Amino acid sequence: MNIFICNFYKLNVVNTYMFINESVEKKLYYRKSKLGNEHQYFRNTRVLTLRCDNCNIIFQRQRKDMDPNRINNNVFHVCGDCDAKRFAQKKGQQWKNIWSLPASSDLDISKL
Repeated sequence: MNIFICNFYKLNVVNTYMFINESVEKKLYYRKSKLGNEHQYFRNTRVLTLRCDNCNIIFQRQRKDMDPNRINNNVFHVCGDCDAKRFAQKKGQQWKNIWSLPASSDLDISKL
């Protein structure tokens, strides 16, 4: 197992995972009671830190806005500045080129 990790895991490579972490933000709100007194209360929101697959910018998104099945590294994440539909078309074309290669092809898949 260690030989496998040493051969394929490079320690000097930057972390390329798109899902970085999940944190909890505590926000303070004020409300006015029936008698006119102001009370403070807190709400916790879970925030995900992600890296954009298109432009590599780190961005945050609330967990409630995302499908739970998409919170992993097997799914592409695109920030609000990038066009998600254009990114999806580009990825689809790349996969189409790989799938249409014959099995006897000598082309390196990583160079496509």
